Amino acid sequence: MSKHVHASHRPKLRDNLAAEPHEEGNFLLHDPLRIGRPVVLSPLAVEVAQRFDGELSVVEIVTALTAKFPGAEVSVEAISGLVTALDDASLLDSPNLHARFTGPVRQPVCFEMPGDPAALRDELTELFTAPNGPGMPTVPEKPGGSRGKLRAVLAPHMDYGRGNITYGHAFAELIQSTDARVFVIVATSHYSGHRFTLSRQHFATPLGVVETDQGYVNRIVEHYGEGLFDDPLAHVPEHSIELEAVLLQFLLADRRPFKIVPLLVGSMHDCIHRKTDPANAADLARMVSALRAAEAACSEPVCYLISGDLAHIGPKFGDKRKAAGPWLDESKAKDADILKSLEAATAGAFFEGIAAEQNKRRICGLSPTWLTLEVTKPRTGKVLHYQQFVHPQGKESVSFAAAAFYE
Repeated sequence: MSKHVHASHRPKLRDNLAAEPHEEGNFLLHDPLRIGRPVVLSPLAVEVAQRFDGELSVVEIVTALTAKFPGAEVSVEAISGLVTALDDASLLDSPNLHARFTGPVRQPVCFEMPGDPAALRDELTELFTAPNGPGMPTVPEKPGGSRGKLRAVLAPHMDYGRGNITYGHAFAELIQSTDARVFVIVATSHYSGHRFTLSRQHFATPLGVVETDQGYVNRIVEHYGEGLFDDPLAHVPEHSIELEAVLLQFLLADRRPFKIVPLLVGSMHDCIHRKTDPANAADLARMVSALRAAEAACSEPVCYLISGDLAHIGPKFGDKRKAAGPWLDESKAKDADILKSLEAATAGAFFEGIAAEQNKRRICGLSPTWLTLEVTKPRTGKVLHYQQFVHPQGKESVSFAAAAFYE
């Protein structure tokens, strides 16, 4: 933003930011979504920022604060400086924010991922070659196998360190069993309240840029209708597509050209709460039809890649008890029922099993998995690997699986 902010400007602070006490009586304004950088504010600056509602102009804010704090050093220049600082830190909802993050290429956000390509390749190789891993996949002349045509694969979106060989098993099956050149990545949306969010952005990774299939995206929009880009920042902090795109780049960049279709899917809590079949929800049914139509018009082979984990339990997720002892065994047993429904490869049975427990264990892969199963209608499924991560002090447990679905 220009260092000069006009007195008539009406700054708007982004939603859902957090201010916490900091050193020397100041406050730290930060962004839980990790889109913006934290900024230290004085108590007076907090008073000013709280009035950045998009309705009040800079001069109106000066007038209001001068009346409330007689003698305080509040001026158009001082408030303009704060506007500039917050906008530079991506904490204001402004044209600059959207220009910064909605360009043609999305930048990486997974900070725990090595930025050095060689180090990243070494880490990704470990997902396949570590003990009990599937080994590095080789691409056969005619991908496929006795189970039939591969329609979709479920992979975790845990960080690579914890997801480890479960990633390997998912992607080894993907590489060896399909010649797809378009991968529709149907992924959990962790940060947006919208049911669906598409992106036209290409995805930058330390290994290069993964291209998004613009024609495929256009066909989905054509058949679904409006609303798929209503949250332009949904993809900015989201890791669930990025982690899968990096692995596709790692495995396929030197083997064949490919593109992705990045689709985030939000909660289906409304269907669980109302005890209704998701297939009867108008927006979900419309997306099922749109994805089928978009694929039918594609001239390249298509495979779906589901990015979703299973149970999330423990104090980190709001539970009062530690993720330990019999509770872990109970959760694992319930996961086993979910894995059986994955092998049955029926969207309805998969949803009903999770809805029966009101999704109390927070199965974050519910929405993308249900949608993919409903779209592809596979004949059968195969669970390839399962893990239950447990924090040493019981702060959390997250379970996840690799599974494949065949026509």
